[in-house]
Amino acid sequence: MPETDTPLTSIRARIDAACAGAGRAPQSVTLLAVSKTRGADEIAALADQGQRHFGENYLQEALDKMPALADRGLAWHFIGPIQSNKTRDIAAHFDWVHTVGRAKVARRLNEQRPDHLPPLNVCIQVNVDDEASKSGVALDQVEALAAGFADWPRLRLRGLMAIPRADSDDHNRAAFHALAMTLSQLRNTMPALDTLSMGMSADYTVAIEEGATLVRLGTALFGPRPPKDTR
Repeated sequence: MPETDTPLTSIRARIDAACAGAGRAPQSVTLLAVSKTRGADEIAALADQGQRHFGENYLQEALDKMPALADRGLAWHFIGPIQSNKTRDIAAHFDWVHTVGRAKVARRLNEQRPDHLPPLNVCIQVNVDDEASKSGVALDQVEALAAGFADWPRLRLRGLMAIPRADSDDHNRAAFHALAMTLSQLRNTMPALDTLSMGMSADYTVAIEEGATLVRLGTALFGPRPPKDTR
């Protein structure tokens, strides 16, 4: 019987096609389902289809959902802004953090990662367009922050993450290329780095062509969010 066509299977097919066009293996790209504002039942439905990686932006919302999904073997990624007073719970409950842009935050995550857990996977968030409204370090500051991870054994630096300015495919391609080149330079001294977290619903195929290893998709997987109740 042919596999039922779902948003998940359709997106995986597009990822496979983008990988093929770029001469890459399909397994070189991980799909991260952005599950902010989605209920545990919606996450479970995707998990039943084989989706394993889920990204959350809001700490308390994520902590409220996690217990109902604890037996699913899911990998939880924190992809929202990090406040210093939230680092303890992030360090204790997540497998990945994509939004580390300050040494202070990295130090706190390292100190607060429980000893019984493996090192926390971390991506440095890069502000590729130097936008005042966005978090992250400038491209020319990445190397200095990356060097600090030698002092943080409870963290495992995996690579870089960016959210380019919503502009055009040409602009985003240039931003993705700049991030990929920065990672390539870092790998001269840190060869274990393996992650480029970049690309969302509107531009993930362009990101894959430029080397993304992890793409972050939300509405394309879950459908539109229900309207807020204004009663």
